[in-house]
Amino acid sequence: MPDLEALQSSLGHHFRDQELLKLALTHPSVAHERDGASPHNQRLEFLGDSVIGLALTSELYRKFPRLEEGPLTKARAQMVNERSLASLALLLGLGQHLILGRSEDANGGRDRPRILADTFEALIGAVYLDSDFETARNVLLEQLQDSWGQLGGLPTIDNPKGELQELLQPGSHEPPVYRTESAEGPDHDRVFECSVWHRSIQLGRGRGRSKKLAETAAALDALKTLRDGSERLNDPVLD
Repeated sequence: MPDLEALQSSLGHHFRDQELLKLALTHPSVAHERDGASPHNQRLEFLGDSVIGLALTSELYRKFPRLEEGPLTKARAQMVNERSLASLALLLGLGQHLILGRSEDANGGRDRPRILADTFEALIGAVYLDSDFETARNVLLEQLQDSWGQLGGLPTIDNPKGELQELLQPGSHEPPVYRTESAEGPDHDRVFECSVWHRSIQLGRGRGRSKKLAETAAALDALKTLRDGSERLNDPVLD
């Protein structure tokens, strides 16, 4: 086990429970080589994903009080994805601290963006369990400053529907299809929910106060799904 003091210093949090830190760094490939008997970081990854989402959402909400849901959703999608989280993991040097199965290690697992992003999520989840939400939030925002500064301006995707179609186009000329799933509330204050589909696969869902905003939110959700979880989608367009 490598010395984790440097990692904790870079992270800005020293764990009271060092076993929790080691668990956050343990990839499921370790368990696979031991017939599933060894603990790994997937549960912490699940927890960390929610902690990151809430922490960033609350920060964007607080810093940009005049912005509506659409621009805030765009910013969050731009800031929390596999590429951005993997970049944060690289800045921390997480790769050298990963606990991998022998096969995964031999096949370059320490440099895989998906593994790095998942481990960063697990690490934030571990900070939360080792302390509290406020500490985990501060750790996350401190790490984000290297990439986004003080959040003085919003990163945006100008045309998420166009970007989604462009992303799908190399594998198929069939455009994404948007469906209105529901419309709730009185006429003057309706909330729409839309989904976006491609080749019979639902890629995302979103809500908004107009069909256009709901479709935009669905496109943003689809972009996040494709970038963050392409390995989970058995879709030839992603090959």
